[in-house]
Amino acid sequence: MARGTYVLAIDVPPIEVEIGAAGEYRLEGPYAYVGSAFGPGGFSRIERHRDLAAGEREVRHWHVDYLLGHPESELAAVARFPGADRECELAESLPGEPVGGVGASDCDCPAHLLSVPDVGRLREALESEGGVVG
Repeated sequence: MARGTYVLAIDVPPIEVEIGAAGEYRLEGPYAYVGSAFGPGGFSRIERHRDLAAGEREVRHWHVDYLLGHPESELAAVARFPGADRECELAESLPGEPVGGVGASDCDCPAHLLSVPDVGRLREALESEGGVVG
């Protein structure tokens, strides 16, 4: 089973969304979420995220699930970094600004959700970092 780090590119129109215990957020624009797929199931977690974004799943486990589960959000792209534990590194180095307190409850990072300039620039950064973008 393939494991590693992944990044989700998410397009968001202006919305207000409650993100679990992190609270209420007003969001707009493209975002990047950096996650880890080293647990059971590995990269199958990405398919779970896709199902949630498509409205085929209701259960929310992680902060990003609240964003993906919003009916107006769209999963625009996914990048995989097979075998690499780069979650915190990528959250700090990708272009964009951290959305305080979202997605980083198990580390010291300010966030693993980033407000990014645009999806095209994010894709370029992911590819230059060695990510497999699809």
